[in-house]
Amino acid sequence: MSDPIPMVEYLVLGDDPHLVANECTSCGARFFDRRNACASCGGASFTAVDIPTAGEVRAFTIVSPFMPGTEAYVPAVVDCGGTSVRGQIVNTPADPEHVKLGMKVRLTTYSIGADATGTEAITYGFEPV
Repeated sequence: MSDPIPMVEYLVLGDDPHLVANECTSCGARFFDRRNACASCGGASFTAVDIPTAGEVRAFTIVSPFMPGTEAYVPAVVDCGGTSVRGQIVNTPADPEHVKLGMKVRLTTYSIGADATGTEAITYGFEPV
């Protein structure tokens, strides 16, 4: 069995899981994944910055089950210290009684499956504080 692997390259696993963004050195705009140029100012220089793991839900929707065997889920936009992060709200029921705008959340990681050799793929989401 191998070490788990992150589903996205900007997820850092280990004792203190967190996300890392590319921050434009000219204007401070932050982006996930690789960049050749800043979408805000056109700058071409970036530095890696750790994103806070605590945040607040700014937008969300509840996706209802659309076929047998599926469950409702909650994609959301979370403000993590001024950086907008897209992720699912997890570890709480997917209904308006449990998910609200302004809700305080924190980053969490979870397995989304393993390959034939037992290597787990790990992704992130946000759970209520």
